[in-house]
Amino acid sequence: MIIIQARTGSSRLPSKVLLELCSSTVLEVMFKRLESLKKQIVVATTDDGSEDPIIKLCKKHSIPYFKGSESDVLKRFAECAKEFKADTIVRLTSDCPLIDAKIVNDVIQYFKQNDYDYVSNVENRTYPRGLDCEVFSANKLYEADKNAKTLFEREHVTPYIKEHSKVGSFQDKEDNSNFRLTLDVKEDYEVIQSIYHEFNCQTDFSYNELISLLKSRPHLLLANQNVEQKTN
Repeated sequence: MIIIQARTGSSRLPSKVLLELCSSTVLEVMFKRLESLKKQIVVATTDDGSEDPIIKLCKKHSIPYFKGSESDVLKRFAECAKEFKADTIVRLTSDCPLIDAKIVNDVIQYFKQNDYDYVSNVENRTYPRGLDCEVFSANKLYEADKNAKTLFEREHVTPYIKEHSKVGSFQDKEDNSNFRLTLDVKEDYEVIQSIYHEFNCQTDFSYNELISLLKSRPHLLLANQNVEQKTN
């Protein structure tokens, strides 16, 4: 089951998942990019009263949702997984409108074919930031929710899991980690808008097509080339 972490609160770019993108919203573009996976998607949002716009989009697209703690994201994920009786969890964040379904599926298959508790394309990064995918067992998530104590471990879903599990790293054949494709600040938004403009707002382009575009038109990435990644 794919769980997309989504909220409207963001210190650097408020309501970023609701920003307009291709006559739609960032979150809806993510839904579209993941359609080909044919897997259940659940949006894990907050219960602090700010989640109504996200829930409205979920209902519009018949996407199930779960409301949980805004600050204890680990608890939110664990309760969401229990609610929907998940076995294997694919964690995505809603600030990744360039997420690639094939990469997500490849990470899932790597998890299934190997003896790991946790697999991602985040560890030993070779993929661009913004195409992040983490896969782990529900049992490990429940273990983390039971035992994680620090604020950092509660605010983030996977630190405890990674610290107490057999971890696998899914890597690209070449290192494209220098490309910043996540949505965290307005400069990122400008880059993502420019990329979708180049693809005429189609959502079915491949990862290879995306990388080819970025290599042939490096000016598309100028806006956010000096943005520092938020670390907490």
